[in-house]
Amino acid sequence: MTDMVLKTEMPDIGVPRRGKVRDIYELGEHLLLVVTDRVSAFDVVLPNGIPGKGKVLTGISVFWFRMMEDIVKNHIVAIDVKDFPQKLHKYRDLLEGRSLLVKKAKVVPVECIVRGYLSGSGWKSYQKDGTVCGIKLPAGLLESSKIEQPIFTPSTKAEAGHDINISFDETKRIVGDETAARLNDLTLKIYERARDFAEKKGIIIADTKMEFGIYNDEIILIDELLTPDSSRFWGLKGYAPGRSQDSFDKQIVRDYLLTLDWDQTPPGPELPEDIVNKTSEKYQEILKILTG
Repeated sequence: MTDMVLKTEMPDIGVPRRGKVRDIYELGEHLLLVVTDRVSAFDVVLPNGIPGKGKVLTGISVFWFRMMEDIVKNHIVAIDVKDFPQKLHKYRDLLEGRSLLVKKAKVVPVECIVRGYLSGSGWKSYQKDGTVCGIKLPAGLLESSKIEQPIFTPSTKAEAGHDINISFDETKRIVGDETAARLNDLTLKIYERARDFAEKKGIIIADTKMEFGIYNDEIILIDELLTPDSSRFWGLKGYAPGRSQDSFDKQIVRDYLLTLDWDQTPPGPELPEDIVNKTSEKYQEILKILTG
């Protein structure tokens, strides 16, 4: 696949804010989000990307945003370049399939994470003291065990470096009681609907993180939703608690990096071709499984 976009250049549109994966352009009352093929791991953007990744993330997000519209509104204004402002039309080849015109919402400064299975930092925390983000879980759970009642485990949104897990009380202090309760409710509702849908397709959504914004005094969904970058997707077929699972996300990249003598600070190492190809195939596969 040749269509690899690591960085967008549209001089007459302006200089974007570059996130780990997205390039964000200011367009008056709207924003243009362009999802590149950059890949980050351990909060470090790696030198080479994953071909086609930006299109996969965009396609999956749009699919879920639409599915959740009756639960909560989202930030999408347009997904087709023909519906973007005229001045963007000449960049169709760059933008098509990997960009969204979105509402400019005020970002809620909390990452909304929900865990339905015990993995990653949640598993590490549970091994220490039987809790995840201050929530006591039943004794005797194994790595990758299902958490019968999914839990809301928010974190701070760090401008740089790692996000930090916080308690629900801390969330209330940051955003207020009412907003915290609403975030908790929306995050769990969206997760439960997605989890049940994905299970029918043979996919476990172990955990995911969402972002919300305030637009016209209302909470809306922003950023990306239930993608391989923001979630852990496992195959139901080979699932067995007590070990890590095969996943349809960038876990392949993380696992490879953990074999290296690298201290997880920039600059990140270049990924070998076979890891890039395997990751690209996994992204394409999950898009196909979920959205058909």
